[in-house]
Amino acid sequence: MELSGAPAVVKQLVDGPEAAERYAREVTALRLASRVEPAVVPRLLGTDPAERVLVLEHLDHRPPGEDWLVDYASALARLHAATGAGDAGALPVWRGPTAGDVDSFLAFAGAVGASVAPGVRGELEALVERLRALPGHALLHGDPCPGNDMHTRGGVRFIDFEQASLGSGLVELAYLRIGFPTCWCSTAPPAALLDAAEAAYRAAWRAATGAQVGGGVADACAGWLLRGDALVQRAERGGVDHLARVREQDWTWGTATARQRLVHRLGVVASTADEDGGLPGLGRLAAQVRGGMLARWPGLRPLPARRP
Repeated sequence: MELSGAPAVVKQLVDGPEAAERYAREVTALRLASRVEPAVVPRLLGTDPAERVLVLEHLDHRPPGEDWLVDYASALARLHAATGAGDAGALPVWRGPTAGDVDSFLAFAGAVGASVAPGVRGELEALVERLRALPGHALLHGDPCPGNDMHTRGGVRFIDFEQASLGSGLVELAYLRIGFPTCWCSTAPPAALLDAAEAAYRAAWRAATGAQVGGGVADACAGWLLRGDALVQRAERGGVDHLARVREQDWTWGTATARQRLVHRLGVVASTADEDGGLPGLGRLAAQVRGGMLARWPGLRPLPARRP
């Protein structure tokens, strides 16, 4: 639409599951993120809570360059740094994998012929608890996918905060390496670009907060591996064991199939599990499961290296 002679965007969350909650999350997240300069979100120009309507600044998006991930990661860190301990309660707390996810993953591992060594279940149960207790009050986007990032002349800005929460920024920094797990656009960028992007995130976080990023992404990557719901789009999540389902069928979502996504995640966890010293058994198991999947389904291709 045009507003006072300038283009603007009108967004309405129509009736549907959790529509009121999703609207409230988006409005709250946009207001919290508006603290950041230069901006990392569009300006919120107006709201109508009764109709679940937002009026937003219109952004001129430009096609991202080959090294888009570096600017993306820097902007993501600045978004995360918008909130702190004083904002506790403004948004729901991020939720990680559960004990049920552990059961589903171990059942899947056994079904593809992997041997689950003693102690692995304990490692995974400890992982679930560590992720639940991760410190931090970062402003998490909830779905920081290619397509929810607008590449403008003024830098990267993020849109669509309907799943925003507060938690540790590590769980979204891990998106880069684990293949954008909640996204239709699942990719595996080259290692050099990944390293540069993660370094850019850490530098931007340090500049915004004066502190170092606490820890690596090994736990967060392992957490995304356990979550079968991260193999399907949001409307299909909840109530179905998708890791059990993927044994019998494969399905395409966006740029990749469920089995492609899972093989990539297994490879990442196999290579990163020892980084923080807490997941040696899972690292070995992930390598076994990946090998079992590739033996059973030899036609599986790697994730695309470039975003569409």
